[in-house]
Formats: sequence, structure tokens, C-alpha cells
Amino acid sequence: MRLNELRDNPGATKKAKRVGRGPGSGTGKTAGRGMKGQKSRSGVAIKGFEGGQMPLYQRLPKRGFNKPNRKKFAVLNLGILQKFIDAKTLDAKKAITEDVLVEAGVVRRKLDGVRILAKGEFSAKVKLEVTGASASAMEAVEKAGGTLTVTSAPAAE
Repeated sequence: MRLNELRDNPGATKKAKRVGRGPGSGTGKTAGRGMKGQKSRSGVAIKGFEGGQMPLYQRLPKRGFNKPNRKKFAVLNLGILQKFIDAKTLDAKKAITEDVLVEAGVVRRKLDGVRILAKGEFSAKVKLEVTGASASAMEAVEKAGGTLTVTSAPAAE
């Protein structure tokens, strides 16, 4: 078999219908679009229009919801907090509050508060005061000999 002998299966491809090519073709003059009206004109695309019937995209149920009053926390992992304590940017002897964290550059801004998560190693004995913390983060701080105080717990957790 050679490249010039390759052929598609019979009936696999169909020639495009050439419309508007004279009355003898059967699709001359109006080119199968009928008379007058919006759809007989060029440049018409009625996407999603179903002839006045409620369109499919409106019939289907919608999913999801964005809570308008949701809280956005500045997230801080214990491993990063440990790095800053090791680098002497944070003083482990003093109480570490959200304002201290912002001042030291650990978090950029407080947003609705700072939330501590338990990712990374933590060994410093510190007194933390933050808006939120995961249960495993609280456990890790207490295991290291420190205390973690959650000041005002968020409404829905």
C-alpha cells in the first residue's frame, strides 16, 4: 500500500451543500432560508433561543452560593511562625497578638482576623492570641508548652 492509494471509506465524507447557486440546484434564490424574517438575513445568531420556550440554561437548576458576609482570614501556618521566632523577628517571651504579627511582617494584613493552621513543625513556647485556629494547631501549641487563645470565634465554622 502506498500513500496515493489511501482512500476514506465510502460514505465517510459528504460534500458540502452549495446553496444559492441558481434555480436548477434546488437550493437557489433564498438558499433554503425561506422568505423574509430575522433568520433569513445574514449575521443572525440566536444562541440559546428556543422559539419562546424557556431556554435550557434557564430550565436547569442552579448550584452554589457565595455568602455575602463571609469572613476572610489571614492564614498562618505554625511552621512559618516557628521560622520567624527562630530568626528572632518575633519575641517568643512576649504575647504574640495579631497586631504584633502584622508589625513583624509575618502576615500582610489582618483582614477579618488571623487563623492559625497546624502545617509544619512547631517547638516554641509562646502565648498566642488570634481570631481563629484549627484544633490540630491548638494541640501542637499546647504540646510545645505554649498557650493559644482564640479571641472571638467566627460565626460559622
